Amino acid sequence: MNVRQGDLVEVISGKDRGKRGKILRVIPKENRVVVEGVNIVKRHVKAQPPKIMQGGIQEGPAPLHRSNVMLVCPHCHRRTRIGAVILADGRKARKCVRCGEIIDR
Repeated sequence: MNVRQGDLVEVISGKDRGKRGKILRVIPKENRVVVEGVNIVKRHVKAQPPKIMQGGIQEGPAPLHRSNVMLVCPHCHRRTRIGAVILADGRKARKCVRCGEIIDR
């Protein structure tokens, strides 16, 4: 996957198109990501007996398919595709296709 946990992404299709948020979780087997503040759904939760969790209707983010999000470059602040580059020390890094900057974490 070209996006990782903690990356800033923008939704490019669906009901939340144009919204930006940080990736909270990546689910590689399903090709899905959970983005903060995007694709909010309501879940009906049953209360747990020893007051671990209160019952009721809770809101939270649901997973999106990774093809519906695009990485936002931390340098040029625009959504971009990701390229791969091998650094001088032999490590593989991600590169912004628009501005050419290395995206480090």
